[in-house]
Amino acid sequence: MATASVAFKSREDHRKQLELEEARKAGLAPAEVDEDGKEINPHIPQYMSSAPWYLNAERPSLKHQRKWKSDPNYTKSWYDRGAKIHQADKYRKGACENCGALTHDAKSCMERPRKIGAKWTNMHIAPDEKIETFELDYDGKRDRWNGYDPATYARVIERYEARDEARRKFLKEQQLKKLEEKNNKQNEDAEVSDEDEDEDDLKVDEAKVDESKQMDFAKVEKRVRTTGGGSTGTVRNLRIREDTAKYLLNLDVNSAYYDPKTRSMREDPLPDADPNEKFYVGDNQNRISGQALDFKQLNVHAWEAFDKGQDIHLQAAPSQAELLYKNYKVIKEKLKSHTKDAIMEKYGNAADEEKLPRELLLGQSERQVEYDRTGRIVKGLEMALPKSKYEEDVFINNHTSVWGSWWKDHQWGYKCCKQTIRNSYCTGAAGIEAAEAAADLMKSNISRKATSEDTPAPAEEKKLATWGSEVPDDLVLDQKKLNEALKKEDERRKEERDERKRKYNVRWNDEVTAEDMEAYRMKKVHHDDPMKDFLN
Repeated sequence: MATASVAFKSREDHRKQLELEEARKAGLAPAEVDEDGKEINPHIPQYMSSAPWYLNAERPSLKHQRKWKSDPNYTKSWYDRGAKIHQADKYRKGACENCGALTHDAKSCMERPRKIGAKWTNMHIAPDEKIETFELDYDGKRDRWNGYDPATYARVIERYEARDEARRKFLKEQQLKKLEEKNNKQNEDAEVSDEDEDEDDLKVDEAKVDESKQMDFAKVEKRVRTTGGGSTGTVRNLRIREDTAKYLLNLDVNSAYYDPKTRSMREDPLPDADPNEKFYVGDNQNRISGQALDFKQLNVHAWEAFDKGQDIHLQAAPSQAELLYKNYKVIKEKLKSHTKDAIMEKYGNAADEEKLPRELLLGQSERQVEYDRTGRIVKGLEMALPKSKYEEDVFINNHTSVWGSWWKDHQWGYKCCKQTIRNSYCTGAAGIEAAEAAADLMKSNISRKATSEDTPAPAEEKKLATWGSEVPDDLVLDQKKLNEALKKEDERRKEERDERKRKYNVRWNDEVTAEDMEAYRMKKVHHDDPMKDFLN
């Protein structure tokens, strides 16, 4: 059982409180009530054992956690728009200098600025506005329709009723006009035959409206760039409702694919149908026809021009790109016409020349040809040799034979001078003799070199010093100095390993003797020496 959390002075008080609660639970004692006279639920704690220091109460409670405005005086009224409270006759001190109203200053005045304000003219004083302040609750501050007058919607209803009345009047006039035309017809038979159709036309449903007059015909709301997927925009679907949907033209599952997301069908759904009877051949037809093809060519021209170094970009400067493309087409046409004129001037134009005579067109000539009984030619028509498209028997650079008339050692050349260089000048028989002499001389030189080739003389072995230079003949190493140099080298290496043994004042000697170099070489560790691990 949940009991109230109360601080008691002794165990006796605690015991009395428990007995009182048991008696109240059994109905033998009156229930406890609060300050407002309401019964307190014993299962809900109403008091705290330790009250805050800022709450001046005789006993601990939870009153400081309740709403401090238990009964707020919220209102549902709204501002009285355009209401005036007082009309003054003369300017008052502190009023607006422009209109004279006391409820605002000149900076926030909504009246047109006067040439001379009411403060100086003391005329046409504007009345004071009614200023109200309301204390709204949470929902009242966020109510979009707070202060809306439902009576103003009557104007919207009146506007729609006026539009419907005008539509009925127009349809009635059209009906009367058609009836007059029908009465004026002289042919009664035609009048009887057309009666049914005219009556169907005159039965106009008032609820139907022409699609061109509808304001919101086939609106499709698309969300783009919002929290749910983008900015809201309106797209009109202009497809006529009587047309068959493109995905219903061919119900075969293996026919053209329809993308429901983009509502596109790129391929032709009926490729075998008569082209004259088809009204839809696929969305790809729009890409290769009309201005789409021109725009594609403009794109390609912009890319190619940019690759060649021109500062052109179709998206950044579309007008510049289009102007350059127009200039390019004009220059291309001029160049094409110029090339055509040059070819026609050089080779002539067979289409513009005079027509060939009838005899040549029919293959008739004065040439006589004799045939034998078997149909073979006996006389009059010699075998024509086939001609090449290349120039024949043309000699250059004083040659008497053409290039390729001579072959030697897998090389082509001229037969007249036996040269293998194509653009060489012909040297004739003298060139042939000089070439043969040069070849013989080269062969003799090669054979002589092969016979007289000796082994190379052995290089003289030089005795090098231990530190890398040549050893002079009079070089003698002093054994005593060498031992001293070895000791110095050991001390130097110890100092390098332990910095603490280095002295404070160091004197440097740059004079290196032969014994010092020999000691350095002897102490130096050669990393490629296989016995370096056994050294001290």
